[in-house]
Amino acid sequence: MTSVGKGQAFAVAVVLNLGFTAAEIAAGIISGSMALIADAGHNLSDVLALLLAWAANTLAARPPSERFTYGLKSSSILAALANAALLWLAVGAILVETIRRISDPAPVEGAMMITVAALGIVINGFSAWLFARGRKADLNVRAAFLHLMGDAAVSAGVVVAGMAVMFTGVALIDPLTSLAICLVIGWSSWGLLKDSLRMGLLAAPESIDVSEVRAFLSAQPGVSAVHDLHVWPMSTTETALTAHLVMPGALPGDGFLHEVAHELHHRFAIGHPTIQIETAGGAECALESDGVV
Repeated sequence: MTSVGKGQAFAVAVVLNLGFTAAEIAAGIISGSMALIADAGHNLSDVLALLLAWAANTLAARPPSERFTYGLKSSSILAALANAALLWLAVGAILVETIRRISDPAPVEGAMMITVAALGIVINGFSAWLFARGRKADLNVRAAFLHLMGDAAVSAGVVVAGMAVMFTGVALIDPLTSLAICLVIGWSSWGLLKDSLRMGLLAAPESIDVSEVRAFLSAQPGVSAVHDLHVWPMSTTETALTAHLVMPGALPGDGFLHEVAHELHHRFAIGHPTIQIETAGGAECALESDGVV
């Protein structure tokens, strides 16, 4: 994150974008611009997304309890899924009206389009800057950054469309711009949708090669086999691991476990490992087969 904390960044971005969305909807109705209304719809979905991400960020910070032994960290994954769904719902609603306007273009006031959209570039650009530093470490922060940068780019497109309407007088330019906005939103949000679905299904993060993790654990002194290896996201920022290490002979000390945990964090950014040691001297482990979960 920037020097502004996560909570402050979300608060500032929500207030700025909520105020701008209201102004853009009013301007779109007054000017007759479908492009402005489309952009306002996108901004509104982003405000809801910011609120969801903010709430998830707050919930994820709560300590664990007897019922939620991992705390509420997974709420950030649910928020990411909801954000992706909101974007696609917004696109669908805007597309319906856009198609109607393409078949029946209405007069548009280009000057108002330009003024309001230019203001949107400034507001969304500043809001995106608030999340710039933290976007690589947190999927929800990345989603907020991408939403806001996309909004700034879309607003720039509306400015160009407004100029084109002013100089040509062709009203069809406005709904065609709205259609382009929908395509941009759909394209930019596809990656977010895929990533959030993967997290929701507890897939190992793309940044982690599970075969490399298995090879690292197998190469530890005294380890003859590794099974029941699982790597999954606890939240949009934290990764967990469980594994059974077969170590014939004497049990290793705490130093071995501390060193393995340190290396897992250093090499793979796995911050919550749980390792079970088996000496291979007792009954066969019920979870030895890779087909058993």
